[in-house]
Amino acid sequence: MATVDGAYDCVAKTPMGDQKGVFTVISSGDRFNGTFAGMMGSLDVVDGQVAGNKLTWKMEMTMPMPMTLECEADVTGDSITGTMQLGAFGASAFSGTRRP
Repeated sequence: MATVDGAYDCVAKTPMGDQKGVFTVISSGDRFNGTFAGMMGSLDVVDGQVAGNKLTWKMEMTMPMPMTLECEADVTGDSITGTMQLGAFGASAFSGTRRP
């Protein structure tokens, strides 16, 4: 299992308030798949890439409006921190902790 793999309990600071969700990472070499499951449903990881402990990916949001989220994060131990680019709404920071 790669050091980035796991399920992380995350909180994203968004213009609509704090959004809690579970970010799942399943890596294979320098790529990864996964989902971000939260209050507004589940978003699939698109074009997930792994470089050491750094992750980059996109998610296609449809609700409340269609938008491509561009994301990056660093995994350190059992912690993940990163940002999501929310189109015209700017960037939202998020952080989380890996589930045991």
